[in-house]
Amino acid sequence: MADEELEKFSRRRARIREDMGGPAALSRLRAAGRATIRQRIDALADAGSFEEIGTFAVSEEPKDRASTPGDGKIGGHALIDGRPVMVAGDDVTVKRGSSAVVGDRRVRRLYEQALRAGTPFVYLGETGGARVPDSLGSEGFTKLPPPIAVARRARRIPFVTVIVGESFGGSSFLSALSDLVVQVRGSCLAVTSPRVIEMATGERISMEELGGADVHGRLTGQIDLLAADEAQAFGYVRSFLSYLPPNSWTRPPTGPQDRVRIGRDPALAGLVPSDRRESYDIKAVIRRLADDGGFLELKPSFGASLVTGLARLDGSSVGIIASQPSRQAGVLTAEACDKATRLICLCDAFDIPLIFLQDCPGFIVGKRAEHGRLLHKAMMFFQALALAQTPKLTVVLRKAFGLAYYSLCGNDTAADYLYCWPSAEIGFMDPYVGANVLHAEALQSLDPAARAVELSRLAADMELTTEPYGAAGTMRVDEVIDPADTRALLAAALRRLGTRERVPPAARPLATWPTCW
Repeated sequence: MADEELEKFSRRRARIREDMGGPAALSRLRAAGRATIRQRIDALADAGSFEEIGTFAVSEEPKDRASTPGDGKIGGHALIDGRPVMVAGDDVTVKRGSSAVVGDRRVRRLYEQALRAGTPFVYLGETGGARVPDSLGSEGFTKLPPPIAVARRARRIPFVTVIVGESFGGSSFLSALSDLVVQVRGSCLAVTSPRVIEMATGERISMEELGGADVHGRLTGQIDLLAADEAQAFGYVRSFLSYLPPNSWTRPPTGPQDRVRIGRDPALAGLVPSDRRESYDIKAVIRRLADDGGFLELKPSFGASLVTGLARLDGSSVGIIASQPSRQAGVLTAEACDKATRLICLCDAFDIPLIFLQDCPGFIVGKRAEHGRLLHKAMMFFQALALAQTPKLTVVLRKAFGLAYYSLCGNDTAADYLYCWPSAEIGFMDPYVGANVLHAEALQSLDPAARAVELSRLAADMELTTEPYGAAGTMRVDEVIDPADTRALLAAALRRLGTRERVPPAARPLATWPTCW
């Protein structure tokens, strides 16, 4: 090949990659203090590791080919912390990153390559939706189906979406199909834009009110993590992927075994008050159990009476589902059930063991809870637990009352190991509530002072029946343990379970569960 031809090729490629949607579009981005999609990919990936695929893609429409380098989508192979990934995203310098035939074909091609190679896929979303007018007619519209290939992936590879700007349509759809959704503060995640909503319904609403990070972090639960800026968002992605295998047929990664902290931890018991009615932060317990105190909490502001996330214990990746007594006393709500189910599905698909830490007074009660579909949410959570094939370890710290005990992996739910602290209480309901129900008529006949004394006496009698030794005596519980030994026992159990025969990916039913409901 002649040098002149190579030089022409190099100039053409450089112009596409550097000029992108043109000087005016780049100037607008710079003026707004925003990065281009290529700059974002460079910030996420290991330095110099990005290998672009589809550089010379352009719009299918002849009239737009000169002005649509990349056709609004950019992507390719890269490394994150030395591990191969596929990364792609929306290029807002080209028609606002809108979805069109060739751009979508480019993303689909990248996804297919990631699936065959068994590498995680990361998408950086900021799109104005389907391209207009290309998609208005029947011919154009039917060329842009939703991402059916991603919907069919059955969690064979981890899929992550980061919402970095105003995202409507395409990248929003991908976020709902993802294992992890990170939203940067100041961005918007929605199906349609405020402008379309106003034109269709007359309702006027701001981007932040419609789909801001606080809305999704606290109210809808449609994101897993809220990031203050893109640097923090990309840090979350790196952390998340570090816990997961590259695909469902590979074992989860392991870190160095933390032999320094594998022994007894006498301080652990002191983190949990003896009085079941006294509050504390379960995350302090989690940090004592996890290697180096590391814990990636997911959906921290949604369903906050339950804590979910990823950690390492003696080098092994684990999912953690834990009651949070500092929020609503740790009751299970519909929102808590949603996020527990999501983590169970993720961990089961990628064969990551689950650790349950119980201190739960039961499911929330009341009309509002029932009208919020608590029944179905609770049973969905229970079904996920029942179907999960990954190892499950349970520790009951204090309260374990009602169906919540079983939902949080109590006995006969296929827990591989079920431990109780001496402070554990297991029963149908809280002894005070039970005494009130059982002796309601007698208590009502007493004056308030006498009623309180008698209620305390009756509850104390019932408390004796909720001690863990009754369940341990009938082998419903494997062992009552010294809290100081918790970390060492869990680590030993994980090592034993590490030699088990693995369930093949195709036999893990939760891998095919929806990513949202």
